[in-house]
Amino acid sequence: MTNSHFSLDGRNALVTGANTGLGQAIAIALASAGAGVALVGRSAPDETRALIEDAGGSTAVVMADLSSADVARGVVQQAEESLGPVDILVNNAGIIRRQEALDFSEADWDDVMATNLKVPFFLAQAAAKSMVDGKRSGKIINVASLLSLQGGIRVASYTASKSGLAGLTRLLANEWAAKGINVNAIVPGYFATNNTEALRADAERNRQILERIPAGRWGDPADLGGAAVFLASAASDYVHGTLLPVDGGWMAR
Repeated sequence: MTNSHFSLDGRNALVTGANTGLGQAIAIALASAGAGVALVGRSAPDETRALIEDAGGSTAVVMADLSSADVARGVVQQAEESLGPVDILVNNAGIIRRQEALDFSEADWDDVMATNLKVPFFLAQAAAKSMVDGKRSGKIINVASLLSLQGGIRVASYTASKSGLAGLTRLLANEWAAKGINVNAIVPGYFATNNTEALRADAERNRQILERIPAGRWGDPADLGGAAVFLASAASDYVHGTLLPVDGGWMAR
């Protein structure tokens, strides 16, 4: 028997950075639970779209450069023109730049902060305005990071942006819970994606990471699917402002 609390039938989701990795896995999971999914990014999410539609799901594609807040309202509007009202927003798209703090450039600071923090806020604002104006409840899910909770090294703007996203998640939850909008965040641990390829290729660093993870393995992007569906569904209706680690136990050690 299907548990209707986790069903997303009749709901529409907008997922940024849905062409690969974590965003692709989240989009597929939401579609598998019944949601129509708008796939947003700078490059065409052809693989993600095919995987969802071949399984009988519904998608729309919104091409957008998510480095500027000016695009936020247009992205939500395009998604709604294609699928209908957006009920679920997943702020997944993000970038990272690595350099010693002593040498970190202003350009690398600004680029990361814009994509990882500024644009997610204005996307959330645009989605929430649509939900409020349409008198609909909704779910906003930010994809944070272990560096929302830890400091890291050589990633000053990434740590700052993801720490800011954690705080923003709580603030928006405080403001919008009474409006029927749940705002929460997933905190992924170390996942096998393009962003971590260099870490996995470094034998010593790979060993150190695996030794710290109680589960003893890197995360597979599909491991995020259950958390995403939970936070997008009625099962999380009384969950507001939480940071949900999906990290193989990293933060428990």
